[in-house]
Amino acid sequence: MAEVDRESSLHDPIALARRNWEDAGWGGDIADGMEAVTSVMRAHQIMLARVEQQLKPFGLTFARYELLRLLAFTRQGSLPISKASDRLQVHVSSATHAIARLVDAGLVERIPHPTDGRTTLVSITTDGRDLVEKATIVLNGGVFADVGMPVEQSRQLVDAIRTLRHSHGDF
Repeated sequence: MAEVDRESSLHDPIALARRNWEDAGWGGDIADGMEAVTSVMRAHQIMLARVEQQLKPFGLTFARYELLRLLAFTRQGSLPISKASDRLQVHVSSATHAIARLVDAGLVERIPHPTDGRTTLVSITTDGRDLVEKATIVLNGGVFADVGMPVEQSRQLVDAIRTLRHSHGDF
């Protein structure tokens, strides 16, 4: 995919917002920051919409897909709910909601922890494992193989976002 040319940037709403910021006297680092934040937020919307479109035929949202994929990657196919929440970097109530929907669909089940009576495990079912494998093939081909920019730029984007995440204590 070719880089965005100057002509295209004239029609970019975020570039227009930057010019408005500068015209209002908020140039330099502030305009750079506004443009960066707004660009990342818009990119998130675009990528999430692409992923959700691919997952829709499977009856999955990205949050539910992530949970199934996480469980499918584990040795036993199960994790304590709190550990799943931590690994997905979501609040436990969000994980619990996703789990409830997946339980209703027969894709995961809640089971008692074998040695800790205070802990409940979430475990992927055979149907859940089959579905997540099919969904992963679709996502790999329909989204992950071409995110909309050259691979080198994609790697640079990941590095830049990793720096941002680290500077905010994400890891």
